[in-house]
Amino acid sequence: MPPPARYPLTQPATLQAASRMPPESSARQEVMVQGIPASQGIAYGQVFVYIQSDVEVPSYVVDPGKRSDEIARFEQALLLTRQQITKIKHEVERNIGPEEALIFDAHLMVLEDQALIGETLREFEDTGRNLETCFNKISLRYIQAFSEIDDEYLRERAGDIRDVAQRVLQNLLGQTERSFNRLADQRVVVANDFSPSDFAGLDRSAALAIVTDRGSKTSHAVIVARSMKVPAVVGLRDFTRRAQPGDWVLVDGYEGLVILHPSENTLFRYGKIREQREGIEARLLAANRLPAVTLDGAAITLMANIEKVDEVQLVKHYNAEGVGLFRTEYLYLNSARIPSEAEQVEAYRTVAAGLAPHPVIIRTLDLGGDKPMPGNPGLFPKESNPFMGFRAIRFCLEHTDIFKDQLRAILRASAHGKVRLMYPMISGAEELARANAVLEECRTELRAQGVAFDEALEVGTMIEIPSAAATADLLAQQCDFFSIGTNDLIQYLLAIDRVNDRIAHLYEPTHPAVLRTLKSVVDEAHRHDISVSVCGEMAGDPVLVPLLLGLGVDALSMTPPLIPAVRYLVRAMKLADAKKLAETALGLAAPKEIHALCLAFHNERVKLE
Repeated sequence: MPPPARYPLTQPATLQAASRMPPESSARQEVMVQGIPASQGIAYGQVFVYIQSDVEVPSYVVDPGKRSDEIARFEQALLLTRQQITKIKHEVERNIGPEEALIFDAHLMVLEDQALIGETLREFEDTGRNLETCFNKISLRYIQAFSEIDDEYLRERAGDIRDVAQRVLQNLLGQTERSFNRLADQRVVVANDFSPSDFAGLDRSAALAIVTDRGSKTSHAVIVARSMKVPAVVGLRDFTRRAQPGDWVLVDGYEGLVILHPSENTLFRYGKIREQREGIEARLLAANRLPAVTLDGAAITLMANIEKVDEVQLVKHYNAEGVGLFRTEYLYLNSARIPSEAEQVEAYRTVAAGLAPHPVIIRTLDLGGDKPMPGNPGLFPKESNPFMGFRAIRFCLEHTDIFKDQLRAILRASAHGKVRLMYPMISGAEELARANAVLEECRTELRAQGVAFDEALEVGTMIEIPSAAATADLLAQQCDFFSIGTNDLIQYLLAIDRVNDRIAHLYEPTHPAVLRTLKSVVDEAHRHDISVSVCGEMAGDPVLVPLLLGLGVDALSMTPPLIPAVRYLVRAMKLADAKKLAETALGLAAPKEIHALCLAFHNERVKLE
């Protein structure tokens, strides 16, 4: 048999080796399965199925006289789990890198979550059942809460809690840790899902690629795989049932394809693709060191969307001109308690100072709806339609104590860099005026205390509700900039739940209603002499970027790794041509026709292959 290779090559020797595969393997029908591309690269090798199963939790009543011993046993399991995770963090830091090791800080914080631990102990006091049962019940409640969050990145925290919970339960039951010890040779690892700790101690040369039934491109496990330069495809649903140990498989981490029993023609074709992809990546990275200036001299601002403080280095690595969207929910969702003003100041200051003189746009709290705080269920009553319910600025204006803590923290951080403040989910001018009034109270309080802050701090609003878009002229009179959240704006405009599989195909960024709304918002912003950026998924799509720029958008903010492809496109086009594209698109009626027009525009200018 041929030795597994990370990339299929086109040299004759490799093709000859592939042809020596056993007749029963080469005769099997090729099966192509579409998943979600998570980590770039192409790999070819044999399957190793990583079998995982949840810990079986026994349930029994603890003798009243032994309850103190039971609590001591739980505390010992928490201590052991903390030691194990700390060891894993150090191994990842040594073998992969310090930034990747920070992932395990989230795991350690789960163990320090006083609400999770406190609720477990209260459950034990109320029921008298063994702590495995109590801890499992409470942790599952937290996992469920985070699993229902619409934000993909924050939803992945459910995986962190699940990973830690399984480890605690294993320690309570005296079970050994799961590991890749059986992976003795290079293999394509196939599993239902992975946790970051599954990778601890793994020789990066042992796993040719990662393939999972579940997961997303923002999961912590995928982030580790990406850092290890291991190709990964996730979301294949039932691939663990299709693939058998020893099967030959080809993994395309660029397109999210997994090919079981690939033919010789497929292997040869992917050898060519691999060469093309390597060339494309080299050219994108080279262009990313250059200014984002169009062929006719228009400078385009490319910024980054971030979730956490430790992403500052990622922003710098991809040469972003600051942060166009700092989602602050992570500070709240990463703990069962509300962070103090001082803790928030430290987080915001670190980002602002780390990226100065570039701007950092901090969005105020967007909790509620699909992002409740598991440790504070009383703050968010059960709602039948939480996406349009008590969330974001609506929550903040009712809980002004929480809101003012954050506003003061942002103001104080503005003394250490170029900070801008932005409100989410604004529906109209009256709501914006109320938010600005609370901000002015915070300014007055800080002045009275002699606390330094930027008196010229710019304040903006998200345009993500149709009513805000329709009254952009009124909003523009009360703020310094707009940032269009296209994800929600499109969802609300078209009445499409984009995470509903049955209707997700109707979520169309090139719908004429979307284009006309974007054009109207941009025109009103410029008429009132304020800037407008886009921070939704459209901003990171090179095919749609010329359309946005043609409509008059001033800046684009996106996930950092998307910046090189967008920068390359910007440098390959003229702004004048983009304006003509937008003018033509505004006259069309069919979303698919508009998308085809944008695709043709992109392909005529970007010829990387």
